[in-house]
Amino acid sequence: MTSQPERPCPRANQRVRLAYLVSHPIQYQAPLLRRIAQEPDIDLTVFFGSDFSVRGYRDEGFGVGVKWDVPLLDGYKYEFLPKLRDHGDVGIASPLNYGIASRLRGRNGDSAFDVLWVHGYATVNAMHGMMAAKSLGIPVLLRAESWLRDRGRSSVKLAIKNIFFEGLKEMVDGILPIGTLNSEYWRHYFGDDVPQFLMPYAVDNAYFAQRAREAQACRASLQAELELDPSRPVILFASKLQQRKHCNHLIEAYARLARIPGTEPNPYLVIVGDGEERAALERQAAATDFASIRFCGFRNQSELPRFFDLATVFVLPSRHEPWGLIVNEVMNAARPAIVSDDVGCAPDLIEDGVNGCIFPAGDVGALTNALRRVLETPSASEAMGQRAFERIQSWSFEEDIRGLRRAVASIVPRFTA
Repeated sequence: MTSQPERPCPRANQRVRLAYLVSHPIQYQAPLLRRIAQEPDIDLTVFFGSDFSVRGYRDEGFGVGVKWDVPLLDGYKYEFLPKLRDHGDVGIASPLNYGIASRLRGRNGDSAFDVLWVHGYATVNAMHGMMAAKSLGIPVLLRAESWLRDRGRSSVKLAIKNIFFEGLKEMVDGILPIGTLNSEYWRHYFGDDVPQFLMPYAVDNAYFAQRAREAQACRASLQAELELDPSRPVILFASKLQQRKHCNHLIEAYARLARIPGTEPNPYLVIVGDGEERAALERQAAATDFASIRFCGFRNQSELPRFFDLATVFVLPSRHEPWGLIVNEVMNAARPAIVSDDVGCAPDLIEDGVNGCIFPAGDVGALTNALRRVLETPSASEAMGQRAFERIQSWSFEEDIRGLRRAVASIVPRFTA
């Protein structure tokens, strides 16, 4: 993490009181919240709707029980709101809580916070929080993953959405876009009426870079566990095995890498993850008669850097992928990434042919060619990986802090960006 210049600690009444409303503790967000809490002039309190991610839950995408092995609640103030409904997942009305308005109001009936930051807008909780804030005169910042390249909707649904956004615009004082495509989304619906402050979708770069470096020492043991020849390159897929992730396209492209019919491709294909498509993908892999495809099942977050270190190149061929934070993680291991143009991080993180490749979603031939480009020589993939590492260092929590501070300064006059 980049060192920060020391600032004098402000008096308590000078600190900006920032409330953050989010559905549940999210593994990617926890280190960012810890980082924000370190700012001496920001008094952060997080309000969660549910604790299902802390208790452990069944992730429908992975198809297995999940309990994250990284700390989700350390290093910042938080409160779980009283529940009316909690199905152990996130939907329009789940979790559903009460008490949001009273927390924002405080004990004396005036505003207990200077700013409310809300993650997402398409839930009852989010709308409740924003309406309560506006009734108390508390400005609202909004952050979400949405983009325009979404699934098709009827003209009636689009008309309703436009009406909804006209009302939403009146409740929001600033937008915190996560990247280029998300910024385009907000400009489409809000125009220039609501200011934007880039708060990029980032991961804990220092953590993933350090874990990747540590993994080098035990690379041989993982190669032995997976029965991999260390002299052969490795193509890595690590995500939920869902239809929209299109691991099937990767298996098809991988099969096309065989130079001579009846022989195996030189690289291995390592697939990390689980989900409803696993059985179909295993059948597809078995039909190739290749002995070089490995299915490794679900692996928790702390285990993934071992697979990043093992990889020569990472591939995410998804459709409808709003961002793809695992690409950030892989880049911290100095590995190139091949992503479809339907992966939201592509315009911001991947420069085609420089630190990875971008191919048209669904175009298996183009994916095959991208794999050949990256794997052409060991030096080519290594150079791309180094440039990937350099790129991700400027897409970090420090940029998040700067964006958040600019946003708060725009609506709280006494605060300095």
